[in-house]
Amino acid sequence: MTIKDLKPALVFSIFDEITKVPRPSKKEEKIRQYLLDFAAKHNIAVKTDAVGNVVMSKPATAGKEAAPTVVMQAHMDMVCESNDKSFDFENNPITTVVDGDWLRAEGTTLGADNGIGMAAALAALVDDTLVHGPLEALFTVDEETGLTGANNLGEGMISGSILLNLDSEDDAEIFIGCAGGVDTTCVFDYKRSFAPTDFHYFKLDISKGLGGHSGGDIHLGRANANKLLARFLYRLAQKHEVALAEIDGGNLRNAIPRAAHAVFGVHASSKEVVRVEFNKYIAEVETEYAGLEPTLTLELESVDRPEYSVDEATCNHLIEALYSAPHGVISMSRDLEGLVETSTNLASVKMLPDNQVLVTTSQRSSVESRKWDIAYQVEALFKLAGAKVTHGDGYPGWAPNMNSRIMHIASDAYEELYGIKPAIKAIHAGLECGLFLEKYPHLDMVSFGPTLQGVHSPSERMFIPAVERFWGQLTRTLEKVADLK
Repeated sequence: MTIKDLKPALVFSIFDEITKVPRPSKKEEKIRQYLLDFAAKHNIAVKTDAVGNVVMSKPATAGKEAAPTVVMQAHMDMVCESNDKSFDFENNPITTVVDGDWLRAEGTTLGADNGIGMAAALAALVDDTLVHGPLEALFTVDEETGLTGANNLGEGMISGSILLNLDSEDDAEIFIGCAGGVDTTCVFDYKRSFAPTDFHYFKLDISKGLGGHSGGDIHLGRANANKLLARFLYRLAQKHEVALAEIDGGNLRNAIPRAAHAVFGVHASSKEVVRVEFNKYIAEVETEYAGLEPTLTLELESVDRPEYSVDEATCNHLIEALYSAPHGVISMSRDLEGLVETSTNLASVKMLPDNQVLVTTSQRSSVESRKWDIAYQVEALFKLAGAKVTHGDGYPGWAPNMNSRIMHIASDAYEELYGIKPAIKAIHAGLECGLFLEKYPHLDMVSFGPTLQGVHSPSERMFIPAVERFWGQLTRTLEKVADLK
């Protein structure tokens, strides 16, 4: 069986087309052209704004013109993570695999976040059997790495009073709130030294962690490869002089790092001691993550002496900062059981040209003051270590509205179709809804979608039966709104 055999056929056929179009964050030119071509092919009115957002609109079914205008919203870009570092996300299509009741990709992220939301919105625009009021479909750019599209949505791009965000990942759940977030970046300047000639050099490689979404999966306690790397280096630095030549870990601010590596040296007389320490460390990590990280791999191999290393002071400060930097859940919500309130993700460590090391972290909270509190804690720590620290603009949370009319309509639609009353929740992951609400305070919004697992990692997969329920909920909700005046 292939994706072409799956139902609902219209949704999956469009999703199949989307998987063939490269769409990394900040490089959405090809998927934008696909959307414009789709609109032209189906005679759908379309417009774009200065940052590249796309809005399509369709008139109401005859007799439903007085109904409120509904905006269906999804983002164009996808997280690009692969088990094969040579995979070219800017040019290669995603290869999909039907695996029982699940759809996944061959070694990469699937891009169902948020390709399935795009596919459902486009399907609703071309399904002539659907009864609906006036429709708009908003497709935003760069949700995953900066919320650029939502933050810079052009004036007058949408006119609807109801917005359906199609970017959630749990069947039978409706989301009415989300956390806000802010990124914090820390830059270390270092002096480049010739790597000591009397040292023995190793490459420590941590790979095949589960990773996952730094909002939706942060509470699961999965390994952060950057933290594991720093932990071993810190242990060594307490007993040996460590020469750090290379360090790299993680990629995206909103993904828990699955892999990291470092090239470092210790005095040649200590090389066997390092191997013994490493074997002890592997045993500790395997015990701590037993049953949680089945594929996590730690490897240590000898390598040739590199030409340069980081100066000793910066090396120690960097290792100490990475080891002591907070990561994971900081606090749980007192209002909604099981909801993470505040968290932080030690997202990436990258060596830059001009003798710099860039550390990127991402903070989230449903309480604005606590979002900034944890961001300032990260700032204080890295400033003590000698780094230059800056914060991004951040994005606001979306406060739950228990009186939302569209929440009740979407809930009733699901219950009528499937006999289950969906759970009403808030989510710790960030959604674009808070930014839309700042620009259009009148919007009544909900978010829902099919079940996705392992998003932001090559483990990403989509539960096929949930897609049909997602499509049913969307179309039934549009039909019910069409009866409103």
